[in-house]
Amino acid sequence: MTKLYRKNEILFAILWIVVYIVGSSIFDGFSTKLYTLIFQLVLSLFLFGWLYTQRLVAEYGLCKSKISSKKLLYYLPLLLMVSCNLWFGVKLQYTVTESIYYVCSMLCVGFLEEMIFRGFLFKAMSKDNLKMAIIVSSVTFGIGHIINLFNGSGAEVLASVCQVGYAMAFGYLAVMLFYKSKSLIACILAHGVMNALSVFANTDIMNTFEVQIGVSLVLFVVSILYAEYIRKSSED
Repeated sequence: MTKLYRKNEILFAILWIVVYIVGSSIFDGFSTKLYTLIFQLVLSLFLFGWLYTQRLVAEYGLCKSKISSKKLLYYLPLLLMVSCNLWFGVKLQYTVTESIYYVCSMLCVGFLEEMIFRGFLFKAMSKDNLKMAIIVSSVTFGIGHIINLFNGSGAEVLASVCQVGYAMAFGYLAVMLFYKSKSLIACILAHGVMNALSVFANTDIMNTFEVQIGVSLVLFVVSILYAEYIRKSSED
């Protein structure tokens, strides 16, 4: 793996994307989230261990932000986005055991997706073309969510389309935050917790057409505005 990384970082990133998406999709097809959790947990531990042994932990954003939290508005826009699944109340969708599996799995997802799309893919491409790296990292992250239509998760078309839209916007926000602050910690936490809280969302309301569109628009707009604020306020 190290040889591939040193030879071609972009191919290395693509390989990780394929392994993550295909593996998660296969295990999501099972009736319990436990198998997905095991796969993603093993992948997360393996990835972190590799970064540690290669002394790349700080290089890929597992470090303190280079920008003060005050300059980043104390991450308040991120906190607003993280809370979106609780805006219309709380409802336990699964058993306690399955809920624990789901929450832990989503925390792994936050780490894996940020490290793969923002860390590996963006860093590799930015060495040649920064603007293209930002676009590709954001777009591929959003498009990757289309897989929810085919992996047996039961996601509806509207929900998946909305998710792709605001995922692209969030991808842009995350990549700008990483590029400017040199840290992925806030992105990983926000991503993981936002997904994890979906297990407690009041789906009776959240799954209605109007609410899905409305929430998606809010997340899209907040992501774009916050990303632009970070870009402009942190210009060298």
